[in-house]
Amino acid sequence: MLTLDTIREAHERIRPHVHRTPVVTSRTFDEAAGRRVFFKCENFQRAGAFKIRGATSRIRALSAEERVRGVVAFSSGNHAQAVALAARDAEVRAVIVMPLDAPRMKLAATRGYGAEVVTYDRQREDREEVTRRLSEREGLTLVPPYDDYHIIAGQGTCALELFEEVTDLDALLTPCGGGGLFAGASTAARALRPGVRCFPVESELSDDTRRSFRKGERVTIPPPATIADGMRTQTPGALTFPVLSENAEDVLAVSEEEIVEAMRFLLFRMKILVEPTGAVAAAAVLFDRLPRDLERVGVVLSGGNVDPETLASLACRAG
Repeated sequence: MLTLDTIREAHERIRPHVHRTPVVTSRTFDEAAGRRVFFKCENFQRAGAFKIRGATSRIRALSAEERVRGVVAFSSGNHAQAVALAARDAEVRAVIVMPLDAPRMKLAATRGYGAEVVTYDRQREDREEVTRRLSEREGLTLVPPYDDYHIIAGQGTCALELFEEVTDLDALLTPCGGGGLFAGASTAARALRPGVRCFPVESELSDDTRRSFRKGERVTIPPPATIADGMRTQTPGALTFPVLSENAEDVLAVSEEEIVEAMRFLLFRMKILVEPTGAVAAAAVLFDRLPRDLERVGVVLSGGNVDPETLASLACRAG
């Protein structure tokens, strides 16, 4: 189950293997947003994103027999790199299933961390089926991107750290793909500061969670063509969605153009490189998606892994 205690246990388990990332503020951003904003910079995390927290939590919880056999994961990028690095640190074999069109930098980094990469065509093949066959054939333990309580608890440790440093936040915003980051972070936040208001944020093109939240049940959308490649999920997680439904006040969404503008603001005004997925929560604050009575806001910048070509294109796309 997911509780503050399990998140604290995950924190103790992963502490020697991950960074305690900084909390950053910007007067310029505060003036533009009309609020006091505190950024938890997971773009400075090992492997460039928050995903190393959950991957390390899961892999460090493997049994001795599971460690000998190894692990398998499926991901378009950040989870792939995180599992590869966490497995290397733990001296565990890792096989990663990645789409052929995954960002080249993320494919290269995953291989660079020592993982075996198996590619698939996302238009014709189901990644979970490819992964399941590998798991059964080779006896590998699945490390899913979000639907596992060890992983969700690991992701929640970033909010544990944030609220240790900034205790009086009115709201917490995180990007939301499958929902593991929001589920873990919002659970920690609400336990540490009852009454804090929590908001997952998506791209408008990948709003499976927003639709599900408003309908009261998980819905599935077609493959979304968003620049936020960490948000190309089609349905919320089976474990994460009930937690999200309990903890979220609302699910916010931002446009592709607003994501790009937030990235540009963070890069050019604050000198912080954030990938599109990592910038969606900042975009929601910058473009005034929050209720006006929320003055002190925590924002998770979830990752900073972006191809140089993509970065150059997005940097020149607006303005």
